[in-house]
Amino acid sequence: MYFQGTADERRAVLHALPHLVPGPDALPLIEDALRTNDTRLLSAAVGPYAAQHLTAHAWRHAVLKCLFTGVPVDHVADLPRRAAGDDELARMLGDYAAERTAAGRTVPEDLHRVLDLTESITPAPVTDHPHGKES
Repeated sequence: MYFQGTADERRAVLHALPHLVPGPDALPLIEDALRTNDTRLLSAAVGPYAAQHLTAHAWRHAVLKCLFTGVPVDHVADLPRRAAGDDELARMLGDYAAERTAAGRTVPEDLHRVLDLTESITPAPVTDHPHGKES
């Protein structure tokens, strides 16, 4: 259905993946959609299935593709959790912002939102005991 379907049918398949395919077997469909410049397909491709099954490397590139094509990062499922503490994503975002600035282009507002998320990690509890246990 995905490969022979219309754009609407492809989006429907992408949205249904979390309910149809329990494991990563459908990742080729996500990867195909992420190679397009159709923002509607990209938006569907970064849903819950991608959040659960894309590798960190592929997921980072999906986030950058959203920024590059203007897909709002609100469409990226599980963004706060996956971006939290991701230094590599922060580096990639910084490089992208520097390229845009050097070319005299604006930096998407969403980039700053994602960059802020990369800095948010839950700190480990602090204890006074050197072995992490209280007496």
